[in-house]
Amino acid sequence: MAKEGIKGEAAILKHYETICEMVDGDVSAEVLSTDFASIIEEGKKLAAIHPNIVVKVPMIKDGVKAIKWFTENGIRTNCTLVFSAGQAILAAKAGATYVSPFIGRIDDSSWDGVELIAQIAQIYSIQGFKTEILAASIRNALHIVKCAENGADVCTCPLDSILGLMKHP
Repeated sequence: MAKEGIKGEAAILKHYETICEMVDGDVSAEVLSTDFASIIEEGKKLAAIHPNIVVKVPMIKDGVKAIKWFTENGIRTNCTLVFSAGQAILAAKAGATYVSPFIGRIDDSSWDGVELIAQIAQIYSIQGFKTEILAASIRNALHIVKCAENGADVCTCPLDSILGLMKHP
């Protein structure tokens, strides 16, 4: 929203509504709060916009509690800012619809973001978790391919990365 210059709650909610009218599928709408009560209040407003809205909740203690509350109340969630398999387990146990490991940011820290995707996919398979893996912070076409190879269900990425999939020397 900041990149688009959209400010104010009413304008943000309207913009999400416009996106949902254009996109045939899930749309993550992010809460900005970090305490349980405010996350719930914001998430309910976001979920009411359109059936395609998935409430995007940060991987923090109150965020995990909120994901559990949303799940129990029929609101789908995307647990964002995931940087470890342990965090992904907590999100799945709370009932998150999606978990979003930040691949590029993990790579920036000299860890292997794609390896985290593989680790989460293996754990989810063994445990029978229904949470889908949404590879986030994709930096290039190779990230998309490697994440798909290693069990990511969905990715969010810049257009350049998608177009890079068509390139061949």
